[in-house]
Amino acid sequence: MANFFPRWTNWLPLKIMICGILIVCGLTAGTWYYVTPKYTRVRYQPIQPVPFPHDLHVSQLGMDCRYCHSFVDIAAHSNLPNTQTCMNCHTQVQKDNPKLEPVRASWKTGSPIEWVQIHRTPDYVFYNHSAHVNRGISCFSCHGPVNHMPVVYHAKPHSMAWCLECHRHPENFLRPDDQVLISIGKPDDVKPDEFVAKYGQPPNTTEDLSKKKKITQTEIGQTLKERWNINPPTNCQGCHR
Repeated sequence: MANFFPRWTNWLPLKIMICGILIVCGLTAGTWYYVTPKYTRVRYQPIQPVPFPHDLHVSQLGMDCRYCHSFVDIAAHSNLPNTQTCMNCHTQVQKDNPKLEPVRASWKTGSPIEWVQIHRTPDYVFYNHSAHVNRGISCFSCHGPVNHMPVVYHAKPHSMAWCLECHRHPENFLRPDDQVLISIGKPDDVKPDEFVAKYGQPPNTTEDLSKKKKITQTEIGQTLKERWNINPPTNCQGCHR
């Protein structure tokens, strides 16, 4: 009887099995890398030359973010504090603390403190820090609860999908001006009558929000979105210029 299949087909099942294994391993390895902290940098927590407990300085001492990061609301890029900023306090407070020796050495020599920058936007991404801060995006939205961090870590993935989530639905994240520089602010903290008096309410809303006991994040966000005419880009050119 004639042989309908050529000899090489004897190896076909084995080849298909090997290709299947390689594809599955490749997909598993790619997923394991691209959705884990190694790629997203989530929980990245480098050792700094000087320990700076944000929970102590912010939550206990009540320091404003802008005292150390003075460009957050006026420049495209935020800044790390210079030695002068540190020494404004530490010439008097904890001036003999051995942990602050790198600060004192920097003050004497003029060499800057080599802080390890944790949050860094890639060069191929356009991001204006002040534009976000001045339009209701809080520190917490991008950096997490910094005011409760003894050691600052990378709390959010800062991936493209993560950015687009906010750009597509900014009303889920927008906050009033007085909550932007608060690491953890909640809709329950907003007083409806004061909010409506300052920002108004969406024109398509029939209910008087100022009469409510509490207003939701959607109501806050929708009001601010229309008040400030917020329409974030969702195309490639918006961030990759």
